[in-house]
Amino acid sequence: MTTSVASSEARRVRRYHLALVGVAALILLLSLARVIAGAPELTSSGTFSAALLLAVPIGLAGLGGLWAERAGIVNIGLEGMMVLGTWFAGWAGYQWGATAALLAGLAGGAIGGLIHAIATVSFGVDHIISGVAINLLGPGVTRFLSEVLYAQGTAAGEKGAGITSSPTLSSEAPSVSLPILSDGPDLLGKLENTHWFLLSDVAGILRGLTHDVNVLVILAVALIPLTFFVLWRTSFGLRLRSCGENPWAAESLGVNVYLTKYLATVISGALAGLGGVFLVFVTTKYVEGQTAGRGFIGLAAMIFGNWRPGGLAAGASLFGYADGLQLRSSQAVTGLLLFGALLLLIYTGREVRRRLAAGEPGVRQYTAAVAALLAAVLLIWLWMTVDKLPNEFVFITPHVLTLLVLSAASQSLRAPQADGVRYRRGEQH
Repeated sequence: MTTSVASSEARRVRRYHLALVGVAALILLLSLARVIAGAPELTSSGTFSAALLLAVPIGLAGLGGLWAERAGIVNIGLEGMMVLGTWFAGWAGYQWGATAALLAGLAGGAIGGLIHAIATVSFGVDHIISGVAINLLGPGVTRFLSEVLYAQGTAAGEKGAGITSSPTLSSEAPSVSLPILSDGPDLLGKLENTHWFLLSDVAGILRGLTHDVNVLVILAVALIPLTFFVLWRTSFGLRLRSCGENPWAAESLGVNVYLTKYLATVISGALAGLGGVFLVFVTTKYVEGQTAGRGFIGLAAMIFGNWRPGGLAAGASLFGYADGLQLRSSQAVTGLLLFGALLLLIYTGREVRRRLAAGEPGVRQYTAAVAALLAAVLLIWLWMTVDKLPNEFVFITPHVLTLLVLSAASQSLRAPQADGVRYRRGEQH
């Protein structure tokens, strides 16, 4: 038993070391692409600051999806729950300030989660149908509330509200900078401006992630390890995950499956609502349509992360980075093509090496490697021949990246076994 625990701990430490090596390798590749492509925005502090802001709502939505799906509830209604969170945050925030906006946004998203739980757990409605209904219900309800409470002649209307927006928040969430690194003399900024290989890139990344950071960003980042601890290191988390794997087995062991699914789905909605709150804090008010599909991208990030918090964080960071890059500079997106080509070339070499080591000489076994190589050649050709990408292509870059990443990641994904399965107490599946 002791040997087994020690072996498991050793594997976990090895995974952490591999993750750190992977991050270091990515930074090195980014630095190399920045130098070759002449695109300083690839590793600038402005790009990573924007990426952090854009990744947070995606990550919170994905975290909400993780809680629900680990309990066996497919939640594609994250977008509608985010919309509810934005409206309630804007409504409470203009009257009572940032703290009230935070609590109201959490409550708004939780209401969406509760509706989803009632439909799927209590009434056995198909999870996809219920999620689609919430995605339609969220914008409809918020538009109705806006027309009632924000119309001309109302108290909110006199403060600048309209049918599609709330008044400005009466107070904003504070921002902080990390001591030593980004507080006081701007040492990282000076080092970033030297444009030295690797050193200036690391400085730009660190400055972007630590300078003038909203406290809600810190809360969102802290929720990732907290979710891992609760779901994988506590008895409650074990019971919740057992409901997503085999609720009938969990029932036989005394787990209240209905209650657990309800709690997980309400928490899921609250986290999605928290992502909506963050969007309101960024714009300082509620604006209709400000979620812009981030709930769906968060769901994609969760799937990319294989239903685990660490992978989800990586997926949200990837999508946030691509989105931030296209906002900063269209030229930088062409540099991203080169970075993608370098990654694909590394993947091709790794895949060929793995197949050779496994003794698989057949052509079929090398299909993925050949496809990656062709894609890398295409990206290099685009980078060499296209000086400036059309604005339309730059705009859809995050969504194209979402499709590509999910296509690649889908080869080794494993959803919870009973995810989306209708459960009834006493009925054996």
